Amino acid sequence: MKFLAVLCLILIAFAFAAANNHGCNNQPCGQGRICHTLRGFCSCVEIQKCKDVELFSKIMNQWEVDGKVFTQYDVSISNNLDADISQIYIGTDASLTLRDYASIWNVNRLPNGELTLPGYQPSINKNSTYTFGFILKGNTSANLAILATVFN
Repeated sequence: MKFLAVLCLILIAFAFAAANNHGCNNQPCGQGRICHTLRGFCSCVEIQKCKDVELFSKIMNQWEVDGKVFTQYDVSISNNLDADISQIYIGTDASLTLRDYASIWNVNRLPNGELTLPGYQPSINKNSTYTFGFILKGNTSANLAILATVFN
């Protein structure tokens, strides 16, 4: 149990560090821009909203424990572009009522509540899909919306 607590703290530290790195060469990129590294070169690029990237959620399981209902969802991000997505930001609200802190996987939750790709999944290839999941309290689905994408 102590190992899991330490592992969670380490993962939180990495997520926080990644979430706060919005600049290039220790210089902030400015409003509406984000740092993007390609082939070892860092540059600030505009965050772009994209209609060709879609979210689909699906109920995978639902159960009740001691009178409390829990629902497991898989969420697929479909990249219908002819370019790879190098970063994506997904907005959430109070409807993302996780069962507990460990009830979300294959995605990073930033301190402001937004979701983004984890470090081990640096991009979503063109014309492909990436899936993450979570377990919510209750049977009401979470409101998720793509806020911005950065693509090559």
